[in-house]
Amino acid sequence: MKSEPNEYSIDDLKRDRVAPWVGVRNYQARNFMRDEMRIGDLILFYHSSCENVGIAGIGKVSSEPYSDATQFERRGKYYDPKATKEKPRWMLVDIRFVKKFKRVIPLQELRQEKPLQNMITLRPGNRLSITAVTENEFQHIEGLI
Repeated sequence: MKSEPNEYSIDDLKRDRVAPWVGVRNYQARNFMRDEMRIGDLILFYHSSCENVGIAGIGKVSSEPYSDATQFERRGKYYDPKATKEKPRWMLVDIRFVKKFKRVIPLQELRQEKPLQNMITLRPGNRLSITAVTENEFQHIEGLI
């Protein structure tokens, strides 16, 4: 799960302990949260659009998917005029803090790891904020810290 640290960082999640993953406005990323994530699933917390891009820590899905309230906030940046409370368009899950890595594992380092060569996040042109990670990829990344 990708976030810009100036918006919400691994340190913010550590402080808050649990946070809703608000603001996802891509249907495929929404579908990952809505249809595939389950309570207890571990996530890699990825910092993007910053000086030190890479994986900063681990979180855990701590809720079933539910409606993202920011889609209804008329003056908010995530407002969606087509969404209604009866038919919400955007869903989210809560994420619980698990661990902050001692260092951010940089994108360039991840790209050099042969076991990660097929990782969706590392594919050229990938812009999704949420992508699936295989168990082997997850374990390999944990071994890098």
